[in-house]
Parts: sequence; C-alpha cells; structure tokens
Amino acid sequence: MAVKEFMKELNNQGRVEGELIKTLFYSLITSFVILGFLWFIKLRNVENFVSDYGFFLFFSALSYAFLTPVIRQVKAYKNMPCMSGMMVGMTTGMISGFLPAFFVGATNGMFYGSVFGMFIGISLGIWTGKCCGIMGVMEGTMAGFMGGLMGAMTAIMMINDSLKAAGIVVFAVSAFIVFGLNYMIYFEMKENEKQLKEDNFITILLSFALTIITTWLVVYGPRSALFGG
Repeated sequence: MAVKEFMKELNNQGRVEGELIKTLFYSLITSFVILGFLWFIKLRNVENFVSDYGFFLFFSALSYAFLTPVIRQVKAYKNMPCMSGMMVGMTTGMISGFLPAFFVGATNGMFYGSVFGMFIGISLGIWTGKCCGIMGVMEGTMAGFMGGLMGAMTAIMMINDSLKAAGIVVFAVSAFIVFGLNYMIYFEMKENEKQLKEDNFITILLSFALTIITTWLVVYGPRSALFGG
C-alpha cells in the first residue's frame, strides 16, 4: 500500500520525505529554545504567565513544527500538477491560518487573532500554493483568509466552554490533516526527484520568527475589550 511506502520513505534520506521528521524536530527545538531563553530573561517575571499563556504558546510552537515539513516538501519538488498544488495551497492556508488565530484569539480577542491568523495563513498559503501557479495562489489566499477568521471566532465562541480541551482537539485534527497532506504530496510526486536541495536554515528562521512574534503578541500585544484591552 502507498501509505506503508510513505512510512518507509520517512527513513529514506535520499528523498525529501526522509527529511520531514528531522525538519519537524528542528522547528520544535528552535521554538522551545527561544521560549526557554525568553522565559529566563523576561517571561518569568510576567504574572501568571504559565497559567494564562503557557498552554497557547506551547501549542502554537507545535503548530508551526507540523507546518514546516509541508513547506520543506513543497519547496523540494518546486512545481506540482494544478489540482495537487491547489490542494496544497488550500490546506496549508487553512491550517496555518486557523491554528495561530485560535491560540492568539484565545488570549487577545477575535480581531487580533483574526488579523494574525489571516496574515500567516495567506502568506504560507501563497508561498506553498504558487507551486502550481495562480490557481494555487488564489486557493492559498482564500483559505488563509477564511482560516484566520474561523480560528479566532472558534476560540471566542468557546471561551467559557472547555477552551483548552477544544484547543487540543483542534490541534489533533489539524495535525492529522497536515500528515494527510504530506502523504498526498508524496503520492502525487513519488515518481519525481526533488528539484531543490537545501538545509534547515529556512525551517529554523521561520520557526524563530513565528515564535518571537507570537510570544510578543500573546504576552504584550493589544487585546480586545473582552480581555481588558
């Protein structure tokens, strides 16, 4: 079965799929190192930091770690068929818009969560969707736009109804979808060799930037009236 082949390819260093798990861990390590550094120099002095913000920052870092392998995989193949590229742009835009918007919306309110989620979702949706041209770009833009709005709205709707439990469920479903996207890309491109060879610099840089921005926004950023802003 193709799924079993995909699982085997995760250990094949000759293909980009063999680098996906390593990419995930590079992203996680980068984010956790940054959070640990910020904790020792600044965040430990923030009142109720762990109880108010720790959960949402932790799952934000996990979200970025699950998204970076998709970016690595798409960039490696460079060009994809139209339908596959549209699915890449749509899925990446939706998930990368929904998750950050949900976790930031839970601490800062719907407006700031929506804007932040739309920015990340549209940016990553376009970046990955352009592998098939304008249609992938459009799909990434639309999905990032909707994902950002829906993520923050979901957080606000559940603010008094097991919000953290919902965050775990949302992350788990999103992680499954992203894994499915990794498999789809492999299934569609397994007969092709990777066109771009690169190290983990982009992964580390992206994880660093997103973690810094998310942490600042969650802890020090503006808040809606619902959160005392």
